[in-house]
Amino acid sequence: MKLRFIGIDPSTGGGGSPTVWVEEGSADLVLQGQEAEELLKSQVADTAWVPGHDRGIPAHETVIRIPARMVPILREACDVAEQRAGLR
Repeated sequence: MKLRFIGIDPSTGGGGSPTVWVEEGSADLVLQGQEAEELLKSQVADTAWVPGHDRGIPAHETVIRIPARMVPILREACDVAEQRAGLR
C-alpha cells in the first residue's frame, strides 16, 4: 500500500498533527487526527445514520476530529481520489 501525502494541519507545531493521504491503489482517503472526545463519540454512537444502519461504533472503528481549517486539504484529497478512481 503506497500513500500519497496530501497535506498536514497548517497550524501544526510538530508531531501528532492531523494529516491526509490518498492510498494509491484504492484511492481511499487515509486520515490521521485527534481521537474525538468521549462526549462526541457517544453522540455519534447514538445516531441512527440511515434506516438499517446499526447504532454504535464497531470495535474496529473510531471517530476522529479533523479541524475545519483543513477543509481545503480534504478537498484536494477528494479531487486526487476521484482522479485515481476514475470517477471524473
